[in-house]
Formats: sequence, C-alpha cells, structure tokens
Amino acid sequence: MKKKNGFNRRDFLKLFGAGAVATGAAASGCVSRSSAPSEGGAAIGETPTGQMTFRTHPRTGDVISLLGYGCMRWPLKQKADGSGEEIDQERVNELVDYAIAHGVNYFDTAPVYIRGWSEAATGIALKRHPRNKFFLATKMSNFGDTGRQTAIDIYHKSFRDLQVDYIDYYLIHNVGRPNEGVDGMEMFRRRYIDNGILDFLMEERRAGRIRNLGWSFHGEKKVFDYVLAMEDDVRWDFCQIQLNYQDWRHATGRNINAEYLHGELVKRNIPAIIMEPLLGGRLARVPTRALSMMKEVRPQDNPAQWAFRYAGTPKNVLTVLSGMVYMEYLRENIHTYSPLVPLSEQEYGLLERVTDVLVNSDYIQCTECQYCMPCPYGIDIPGTFGHYNRCVSAGKILKSANDESYRKARREFLVGYDRSVPKLRQADHCIGCNICISHCPQSINISTEMQRINRYVENLKQNIDF
Repeated sequence: MKKKNGFNRRDFLKLFGAGAVATGAAASGCVSRSSAPSEGGAAIGETPTGQMTFRTHPRTGDVISLLGYGCMRWPLKQKADGSGEEIDQERVNELVDYAIAHGVNYFDTAPVYIRGWSEAATGIALKRHPRNKFFLATKMSNFGDTGRQTAIDIYHKSFRDLQVDYIDYYLIHNVGRPNEGVDGMEMFRRRYIDNGILDFLMEERRAGRIRNLGWSFHGEKKVFDYVLAMEDDVRWDFCQIQLNYQDWRHATGRNINAEYLHGELVKRNIPAIIMEPLLGGRLARVPTRALSMMKEVRPQDNPAQWAFRYAGTPKNVLTVLSGMVYMEYLRENIHTYSPLVPLSEQEYGLLERVTDVLVNSDYIQCTECQYCMPCPYGIDIPGTFGHYNRCVSAGKILKSANDESYRKARREFLVGYDRSVPKLRQADHCIGCNICISHCPQSINISTEMQRINRYVENLKQNIDF
C-alpha cells in the first residue's frame, strides 16, 4: 500500500526505522498531558535561572544538565500549500533557546526521529549557539539494512544534518530489538559486529569525531548482558536505558526491569542516560486513586514532577531525557530539576504503592512511541490506545450501563475518540494483520487490544450492557 510520499511500509522502515512523529490528541473529558500540562498541580511560577542540577561524567568530566532534551517530538505545522506537515522551525528555535538559557545542555536526536526530520531541525536550532554550550547525542539507526556502507552513510549524514564536526554522545541504537523474525542477539551481530561497524565507530572515537560511545537498550536480558560484557574491549562511555518507577520492577514487553539494568551499570561505573521517565506519558496522567496518594504527601506537585524526581534521583544517572513539544512542559521540567529535590525513603515507598495501582489497572501498556507506525491500513494505533488510556486514568471507563454518570461518560468517550482519532483510523478498521506486533517494544498484542477497544466502543454506541 503506497503512501502519499511514495513510500510503502517496508520502504519507510528501511530508510527511517520505526520512528515516526508523535500525534498529540486532546479528548473531551479524558484529557492528555498536551492539553493540561500541570495535571492538576499548582502553578509553577517563574522558571528558575541558574539553578539547574548538573551531573559530572565520572570518566570524561563532562558537566551535563540533569534535564536532557529528547528531540523525538519537535512541533509540527501544516505546509503553506496544504500538502502535508513539516517541522515548525521557529518554535523549535524558541524551545532550544529557552532550554539553553535555563541550563539545559544535552540534546538527544536520531536519524529516524520525526520521519527523518529531527536531526536537521535540531542542527538548525543549535547552530545558532556556540558549540561549547551544548552536548549533542545521536544514533546509528541502521534498522532495516545492515550493510556496512548503509551504516556509514547514516553516520556521515548525521554530521551534515546536525552541522557539526564532532558528536559528543554517539549511540548504537535500540540494541536487543528483534526485527522481522530475527532475534535480538542475531540482530545486534548483523547490525554492528559482522559488518565491522562497531570497529568503525571505535576508530571514529579515537579520531575525536565521536567523544563518547554508548548504546540504547530495548530488548532481551541476554543481549544486555552480552553487550555489557564487551566493556573491557569497547570501553562503553554510557548506556541509555528505560527507567521509571513502574519499570523499576514491573517492566512489560521486551523491556527489562530497570532495577537490574541500572544495577549492572553501577557495578561498572557506566553512567546511565534515562529515557521514558514518564512511560510514554502514562505516569503524567495516573488514576485518581494514585493521584490522591501523591497529593497527600506533596500537594503542590503533579504526577509528572514525581516521575522526573524519581528518574533523576539515582547518582549514576547523567541526564533524564524528555521530549518537550510545548513550552509548558519545558518550563515545568526545568522547575523540577532547578534544583532536584531527591526522593526520600518515604516517597520511594509511596511510589511503590502507586505502582501497585497502575499495574492492576485497565491500562494498555502503550508508550505511544510510534514504533508500530505507519500501519499499512491507516490505523492510528498510538492515538487509539492513548485515548483509551487517558480515559482509564480519568476513571471514566465504564463497567456497566448501570454505572453512575453513564450517559456523561459515554458521551465523553465517544466524542473524545472522534476528536482524537479520525473515524477511518479507529480500531474498527483493524484487520488483525499483526504486522505491527513485532515492532512494539512493549510486546503488546495490538490486534487483540484493538478488538477489545472496538467492542467497548460498539457497546457504548448501541447502549448495550457490558
């Protein structure tokens, strides 16, 4: 099935990997963080200047802001001729300028982010600042083609798009992830060992074009252990892992408990870069019961602030990445880390109890990472799951037609669904081809969950009891 830009799904994944643009959706009654940045918290007031918490790399001495800018989700706008979307470069520049002015100095991108646009947009924004004012991270995203020359072309294109002559933090991307039936270990060997690309990158580090060499992990424990054991030969400078208070001991899908990942890095004195501190936004919109528990301890803080404090507290964490599309997000996160108030033992205990609430809820464990996209049949998978999860967190998923406020909650779900996801991209159009399942880092049975949501929607539409 061809898309408007001429690429089919295989072409898209070959050239751009699994990354895609994030789609913000606001639902009537089931509100996303994009439409309510403070999630019921108090107004944050003036953004602090000169108070950012910094961490020092134990091997290189780099002094890095605890808040890192994840560039997977830059703002988009419609093209003037109406032919599609493009990066809103003016807003990107504004966000980058504000971040740097308030102490943020680490920017993380990749060739596959935002349909391949992120590196160029990030490069344009950062080029307007002195090179010594920021640390730049990007990745070897050779997902679909493991050939040596393809990988080297990806590497050199990053330099051109970012407009730099060295990269501070370079990662081999998404280590441990299977692809089209090939397991994570074999995929790692094909992408980096058999083709000599890891040797090439180590040589680039010796030449100074790469300052620090590391890897990002999504996959099987055996792959993590194998790559970590290469430390004596490679000398890994850092590792990027998924860490948040739910994933600490309750990781789902192909993810491994962060308690194990972080502990192994600490043993080897390898700094950790943190991704998914909000678990795809889910920890910014917790169920009412969990929110009440948080408010009893820190009434002024919202759930996102709790999650960022958790991710930033471990001393081995060098920086915590956040994809801040909106200025409100950026200001709030700067406030949380300017300076960081580390979690107390009491607060760790509270978040363990909050986690118990989350893992026993009706949540679909989707982080809205977009790796499942594009769907060859046009389904907006993350948008559909995102709307459903927002209603779960708002306590508005109905169990019976006799539920209190049934009519109001029914209308809010259906109207919000149509506003969030166009009708032709909703769950009822899923044919169960299962092409998307192998691309999901959370190992969600996507077609089964689509059927579940569709049954729920049909029951609401027909006023049928559940």
